[in-house]
Amino acid sequence: MKEVRSSSLLPGNSNNNLYIMKKKLCLSQFKTPLFDTLLAHAKRDVVSFHCPGHKNGRSIDKVLKDYTGDGVYKFDVTVFDEVDSLHDPIGPIRRAQELMAQAYGVKYSFFLVNGTSVGNIAMFLAACDSGDSIIVSRNSHKSVISGIILSGVWPIWIQPKIDQNLDLIFNTTYEQIKDALDKYPEAKGVFITSPTYNGVATGLNKIVNLCHKRNKIVLVDEAHGAHLHFNEQLPESAVETDADLCVQSTHKILSAISQGSVLHFNSKLIEFNRVKKVVSMLQTTSPSYLTLATLDLARRQVFLYGRENFNKIIKIAEYGRSYINNNIQTMKCFTRKEVQKLGFDLDVTKLTINVTKTGLSGYEIEKILAKKYNVQLDYADLFNLVAIMGEGSNKSDVEILVKALESISRKYHGEQKNWILKIPSLATEMVMMPREVFLSNKTKSISLKKAVGHVAAQTLTPYPPGIPIVIPGERITQEIRDYLMDMSAKDIRISGQETEMLKTVKVFTSQ
Repeated sequence: MKEVRSSSLLPGNSNNNLYIMKKKLCLSQFKTPLFDTLLAHAKRDVVSFHCPGHKNGRSIDKVLKDYTGDGVYKFDVTVFDEVDSLHDPIGPIRRAQELMAQAYGVKYSFFLVNGTSVGNIAMFLAACDSGDSIIVSRNSHKSVISGIILSGVWPIWIQPKIDQNLDLIFNTTYEQIKDALDKYPEAKGVFITSPTYNGVATGLNKIVNLCHKRNKIVLVDEAHGAHLHFNEQLPESAVETDADLCVQSTHKILSAISQGSVLHFNSKLIEFNRVKKVVSMLQTTSPSYLTLATLDLARRQVFLYGRENFNKIIKIAEYGRSYINNNIQTMKCFTRKEVQKLGFDLDVTKLTINVTKTGLSGYEIEKILAKKYNVQLDYADLFNLVAIMGEGSNKSDVEILVKALESISRKYHGEQKNWILKIPSLATEMVMMPREVFLSNKTKSISLKKAVGHVAAQTLTPYPPGIPIVIPGERITQEIRDYLMDMSAKDIRISGQETEMLKTVKVFTSQ
């Protein structure tokens, strides 16, 4: 379906029946049934005796309302027949979800108002039974650990590949998936994150074909890839590969507001009604209808204009990449060709800017950009800055960014560091099911120095590299203990630590 977009609907480019089918699809994509319903309701100035308590914005703080205006609050309604129910859609929400599925070429699409995090959890709960094992790369979002814990599955971890020349953690490869399936044929399936935060995409089509030949499910966290399906210059999307379940953050790159995401169902191996029940169980019964409306509008926008819009965004992103590489000696952006030589692909709308030659960390430069230049990035670590382009990006944004970086490279300097991106071996012994340990009260905190050999009862994730080094149920090795102590000594914040300094770790105890 990647070729189905308005700009391709030209007579003579295909046979007549296909042209008619595409034209009907395109015409239906002009519709926004949920947004239209909410807009019509707002314009009627209905007297509200339903939740929420602000009553069409009447009691919203004046300072806020003076800035936002009145209209937005009239979209903040509750469930009633006219606006439909997210948990049992039969009206405009159902029609909006059907249009979303048509746009992405999948069987069904579920609107999510709790972000992709809830979609990741839903995929585990819907696709797996307690006790199943799933192959998953360790460089996954924290919500993946939540999904593993809540679903009661055994994770089979794949060690992420690191490129120390680019200071980058790479994606799961086909070869790693095949090796894991050969070694663990009992695995129910695989969980893949593609593209990564840095825009690095793996060869999903080949992986999905391999898994389906072996009757294994494929779950994909495509949080950063809701736009990929709509421009042929971008890497393949999971929806084009028949992955069983795929979740996308429509708000990250497209024009939905925050927390607006979509879970796509396209499976012959997973029961649809189970997915439906799980999604309903996890989502709030008071969803934001404004968020839902923006999902409806974002779908129309990207289907009709995504190819054109992202052609422009790709062009300005490549301008930024080229400018940095040719004009700022202490900074560098890796290119698509570099990534392809290593067996991956790159969403070029993301700029990963390596700053190690400045002698400053990415954190330090991120703060300078925000405070001195009014430029806010999405992410930074010791080595890199990450600038994300989206549907609302324009060339002036990139010009401001590169000029600010150029200015920083002249004004700010630090001592050259010998930082090396590395992680310990994470193919450690899984002694207990993560769910069992997480829910247990049989835990205690002990000195990190004495943790070797104990079973972890918490998740510890240093940033960088943003990979869980310890999760509940794993045996703590000396290598992992030493790595955590080294991170703490460098004053690197470790997510999950329970005190200001990481001096203790929570472990399972049988007593």
